[in-house]
Amino acid sequence: MRLVLSVIVLLAGASSAIAADCTVAAAPGVDWQRCYMDGRDFTGHDLGRSRIRETSFQRSNLSGVDLSRVDGYRARFISAAMKGARLDDGLFSEADFTKADLSGASLARADLRRAKFFHASLRGADLTGARITGADLLNADLSGARWIDGVKLCAEGSLGQCN
Repeated sequence: MRLVLSVIVLLAGASSAIAADCTVAAAPGVDWQRCYMDGRDFTGHDLGRSRIRETSFQRSNLSGVDLSRVDGYRARFISAAMKGARLDDGLFSEADFTKADLSGASLARADLRRAKFFHASLRGADLTGARITGADLLNADLSGARWIDGVKLCAEGSLGQCN
C-alpha cells in the first residue's frame, strides 16, 4: 500500500512538472508552452529562460521585454510591438515575426533559422552572431541593423537584405 501511494505521489509530481500553466504571471523561467497571450501588455517584463514554444503573442506589446535564453520554437509574434526587446541567445527557429516591430531589439546569437520576418521592422536591431539560415526576410526593414558578422551596419533603405 505504501509503495502504491509513493508511486502515485511521484507520478502526480511528474505530470505537473511537464504541464504548462498559461495563468502564471509573467516571470523569468515561466512555462507558457502552447498558450495564447494575444493582445496582452508585457512591457518591460523579464521572461528570460522561459519556455514559450508554439505560444501566440499576436498584437501583444513586448517592448523592452527580456526574452534572452528563451525557448520560443514556433512562437507567433505577428504584429507584436517588440521595440528594444532582448532575444539574445534564444531559440526562435520557425517563429513568426510577420509585421512585428523589432526596432532597436537585440537578437544577438539567437537561433532564427526558418523564422518569418515578412514586413517586420528590424531597424537598428542587433543581429550579431544570429543564425538566420532559411529565415524569410521578405520586405523586412533592416535599416541601421547590425548584421550577423557584428561589424556591418545595414544601409538606410535595406529591405529584405542588408545592403
